[in-house]
Amino acid sequence: MDQELTVAVQQVTRRFGAITALSELDLAIPKGAITVLLGPNGAGKTTAIRMITGALAPNSGTSRVFGLDPAGVDGEEVRRRCGVVSAKPSLYDRLNGWDNLRYAAELYGVGRGKKADSVIYEAADMFGIDEALDQQVGGYSTGMKTRLALARSILHKPDLLLLDEPTSGLDPESALAVLDLIRDMTSGGQTVLMCTHLLLEAEGLADEIVVMQAGTNLMSGRPDELSRRYWPTQQLKVSSSIPEGLDILANHQAVISYDRSGDTASLEVADLSVVPGVVALLAAHNVPLQSVVPFMPSLEDLYFAIRRDHGSVDGEIAPPGGSTGRPVRTDLPTAA
Repeated sequence: MDQELTVAVQQVTRRFGAITALSELDLAIPKGAITVLLGPNGAGKTTAIRMITGALAPNSGTSRVFGLDPAGVDGEEVRRRCGVVSAKPSLYDRLNGWDNLRYAAELYGVGRGKKADSVIYEAADMFGIDEALDQQVGGYSTGMKTRLALARSILHKPDLLLLDEPTSGLDPESALAVLDLIRDMTSGGQTVLMCTHLLLEAEGLADEIVVMQAGTNLMSGRPDELSRRYWPTQQLKVSSSIPEGLDILANHQAVISYDRSGDTASLEVADLSVVPGVVALLAAHNVPLQSVVPFMPSLEDLYFAIRRDHGSVDGEIAPPGGSTGRPVRTDLPTAA
């Protein structure tokens, strides 16, 4: 049975005058999962978020959130069930943190008084902004404003949380804490849709990814499934102080392809279960091993593979290992 969808966007186009921001965009956002929209600046990620909330209506195509039309008569109900954090959140600088959140609580129907203040404090404490609630927001740092906006977005316990660059302005420790909290939110059945162009930020967090370019969906799916599509076999790097001894692996029955450069051999194998046999063969021939390193494609590797496959990188190749130090294949097969 197909997974239940919180957001279903089909063939949506949105124009601003002569500029096409979204072009026949398809999105399927599963319930209770974290879906991350990836893409360069100008890919249409923020426009997609605004369309999902009903702030923008599509010129063509259909958009449904909770099965409702966010840009039509159902817009108010959809927005009541959404929590939104924009890249540059609008806050009232002349009010303190308490008053900003109290105002939002009334708008969201949380109410006022001690019960509402308890909800406000819980949300502020969750994002580490509770000790600054008495301060005027105009004096907040960029990171503090981001924390306040995150707290505001969850006051009414939304079913769908829409985050546009949620760690913008945060220090590394705070950013990591926020990402952990985002993961915790889905344990209660909430759905998260997050925009980012920071690949390391999405690594390990995304249940589903959508790679966007020029307002359309280049490819989407679970990161592990997409990785298997681009890397159907496994890659190994084997190094030795006697590199010539590695050449015996070229004729090993489990090795699909073999190449050596200097003291390191690159092997293509069907499965990593053959590694013990490879090590045993080298040991039997007294070939000393320095390292045996499997290639584990990162989200960065996958992102550039998808963009190259769709001709979106203009010949650009991801630097070896990118920011992770892991090798990147440049002989990528065409995705089926």
